[in-house]
Amino acid sequence: MLMAGLVLFGLSLAVFVQAGLGVDPWTVFQQGLAERTGLSLGTATIVTSLAVLATWIPLGEKMGLGTVANALVVGPVIDLGLTFVPEAEPLGLQLAFAVAAILGTAIATGLYVGAGWGPGPRDGLMTGLHKRGVPIAWARTGIEATVLVVGWLLGGTVAIATVLFALSIGTLVRRAMARLALPPAPSQAPRAQEPAPGAEPAPARR
Repeated sequence: MLMAGLVLFGLSLAVFVQAGLGVDPWTVFQQGLAERTGLSLGTATIVTSLAVLATWIPLGEKMGLGTVANALVVGPVIDLGLTFVPEAEPLGLQLAFAVAAILGTAIATGLYVGAGWGPGPRDGLMTGLHKRGVPIAWARTGIEATVLVVGWLLGGTVAIATVLFALSIGTLVRRAMARLALPPAPSQAPRAQEPAPGAEPAPARR
């Protein structure tokens, strides 16, 4: 589930880019970073993920295997996806690409978070701020608004699909997680209590 989710996440972001109608806030920032540094979008994604992970240290967040995998796997998958997913034209196909990318992102999040091996770097930043007293809605909105504005100033693409993503992703992710999250492991059955020394054993029940 973890790896399927991360691969689907990276491919969905590649489709989002090729739709040409704008991308999610973090990808706007990563596009801007790639534009200014000459890095590929995937490499800029890895750099951003590792930088966000560094903010976990003062926030006291704990990483899981899924957290590290998220930081290292999604970027290369984006670059791979961009090599074989064509740019969408005309407008109808662009809209189809954008909708498919948003749905794919939500399902991917449900898979990798539902696997229970740790949140993604950006998710942990949000929850870390929440633990410090920042309301979760404010934390998410503040983070995404900041990276969106900075990314746009750096040259990232902001358009109608960016707004569509912002309006729909919360509901879609909640539904995906409700359906895809693994149930908690059943607790082990307690061992039968052994009789005290010299006590008669309990009669067997028929």
